[in-house]
Amino acid sequence: MKDKFKHIKLAEVCAWFGISRQAYYEHMWEVETTSQKETLIIEQIKKIRGEHPSMGGRKLHLKLQDFIELHHIKLGRDKLFDLLARHYLLVRKRKRHIKTTQSLHRFKKCPNQIKGFCPSSVNQLWVSDITYWEVEGKCWYISLVTDAYSHKIVGYHLGESLQTKESIQALRMALCSLKGPQSHAKLIYHIDRVTQYCSTSYVKLLESCQIQISMTSSGAPLENAIAERVNGIIKEEYLAYCYVCSIQEVKQALVKAVELYNYSRPHMSIGNLTPSQIHHAKATIKTEKLWKNYYQKNLALVNSLQD
Repeated sequence: MKDKFKHIKLAEVCAWFGISRQAYYEHMWEVETTSQKETLIIEQIKKIRGEHPSMGGRKLHLKLQDFIELHHIKLGRDKLFDLLARHYLLVRKRKRHIKTTQSLHRFKKCPNQIKGFCPSSVNQLWVSDITYWEVEGKCWYISLVTDAYSHKIVGYHLGESLQTKESIQALRMALCSLKGPQSHAKLIYHIDRVTQYCSTSYVKLLESCQIQISMTSSGAPLENAIAERVNGIIKEEYLAYCYVCSIQEVKQALVKAVELYNYSRPHMSIGNLTPSQIHHAKATIKTEKLWKNYYQKNLALVNSLQD
């Protein structure tokens, strides 16, 4: 068969398909160029994923903008998703299995004070929650304190147990970020009705700083949506890809995850900026609070489930 077509010239083949040799060469050049550009993009994606292993396509497209402009590449979001799919780089979400919330206790519970409340600047509303990180059969418990306006993690702590003293360390770290007693005056601290947050020592520390306490009225994650979301990002997008062998490595992994989250990961709900950019901005930046709209939209559903 090869001998039969051995002496057929390229010009004859092009004539059969009604194209010129120039068109053929231009097509082959375009295919080769496209392949080279895709290789460059994939290499850059792998570099980004080296720090953000579970970063989704939309955020990847945002972080790739400078790179594709530098290399004169045209790449829309849909084409990026197709490229990720072809190279098996799409991310699958993981499921949560362990419950860390226990609200059946003897301590006093405070009402929910943030229904319909939308912060207009930093340090008006903090949210906090506790999650876990399972490493080789052992659970480490992570307490996070997040500013609701900027979505920046302002306090965090990793402990070996669910004791109140572990959660207090994250709160103390967050309080150290405030400058002057006047910064406490209008701050609301929104938390779940768990034993750690309702304990005497935890409440006493908040009251000593004149911080208003707000608690969820049920166990629904929707009532503490930002804190739940931050938990998921830290665990699923960062810690889940860490390989640690010692307590020092466990703590270092958490520090690194929080640093990447605060200073490198863009957020759609704050205009595709990083939490640090919003938190430390000199001028007030208007942000689209998707979590607030979601809360109001589904509040009736939550109430119906409680009934």
